[in-house]
Amino acid sequence: MSEPIELREYESTTVRLSVSQASRLTAAGHGAVAVSLTDEPGLYSLTAQNMVGTLIVDDLRILIRPKIRPENLFLLLEVGLPNKAWRQEAFDYATSVDLLPSIVAFFARTLQTTLARGLLRSYRPEEERLVALRGRIDVAAQFRQAGVPMPVACRYDEYTPDILENRYVKAATRLAVRVPGVQVEDRRRLLQQVVALEDVSDDPVRPDDLDRLLITRLNEHYEPALRLARLLLENLTLVDQSGNRKASSFLLDMDKLFEDFVTQRLQHSLRGRLQVLSQVTYHLGLNRKVQIRPDLVFRKQGKEVYVADIKYKLTADASARNSDYYQLLAYTTALDLPEGVLIYCLAEGGRPESTVTVRHADKLLHTYAIDLKGPPDSVTDEINQVADWIANQANRLAIR
Repeated sequence: MSEPIELREYESTTVRLSVSQASRLTAAGHGAVAVSLTDEPGLYSLTAQNMVGTLIVDDLRILIRPKIRPENLFLLLEVGLPNKAWRQEAFDYATSVDLLPSIVAFFARTLQTTLARGLLRSYRPEEERLVALRGRIDVAAQFRQAGVPMPVACRYDEYTPDILENRYVKAATRLAVRVPGVQVEDRRRLLQQVVALEDVSDDPVRPDDLDRLLITRLNEHYEPALRLARLLLENLTLVDQSGNRKASSFLLDMDKLFEDFVTQRLQHSLRGRLQVLSQVTYHLGLNRKVQIRPDLVFRKQGKEVYVADIKYKLTADASARNSDYYQLLAYTTALDLPEGVLIYCLAEGGRPESTVTVRHADKLLHTYAIDLKGPPDSVTDEINQVADWIANQANRLAIR
């Protein structure tokens, strides 16, 4: 494989590619890189989009790095661990360029700590025909045996480790073991966890299976490992072969990461002050035909008091896009609110204009930027400041 091509998000570079390479990269690149032909034959422009991570297509290896600090990329993953938990992996990523081995190392260490407390078990209902009674007789099933007394149709609760939490982390572990370039110590950790999970079935799981899992005091220590497992299951593709060609990737959508991070942090910070709802459907018109879904709606005593939209990327001059203002204006109008806020990641061009007063509409469209180039503690402080600002604005509007 040739030397990797290194890019930062939204940056461009030119490389020499064959027509087939350019076509494959466009087809199998998951939208992570825009490919365009330059004026010079055989020379292509590659422009990274909103994805960061690793992309391998045939013999091309493309590494896309975020513009934010490596520590803050791990912060955005929001796995429920203190900042110091990922300090080593963030340092490794800062020095090695490739994100995937650092994520695998973080997962391996987190899962090792989780399972050191013992394998989680729970009761699972079972139905089985046995030669001796276990649990309760399944009366309906027993009647269907037409008078044959044996075997006995039984219903019982099995205390087993073969539950969703363990199946989920096992699926991610088996996937992570296959990742090339992982440190020997991390691979050893993963193999140890595979052995620890040997009594857990290999039934296939989907990333969104985690959505139906209720986190309680009994399984909350699994939550960081489960979140990292989802990260791998959702974003890691190791085998996608067509003949002797292959494409694999581990790509993180920075837009989604930032949106989820801000949402979860605001929900936590505003708990007890405002109800924070994400992606609730409303209607723009009276005929209810045009749906809108603001990123965040803030309620107090059941009434909408504020609205926010979250955007990761500003324009080059650090201002919001016109379309973003139009979108927020639609939200404030449909919800009959006098103002709303666009929450952005601070761009290199500086802080955007803080407020736009809409002519003839009596609406204020605020912009609040969060700087992800500072240390993680500083980012946390900024999120808390945003939360306090929104709470103050909402309270002021609520008493008008």
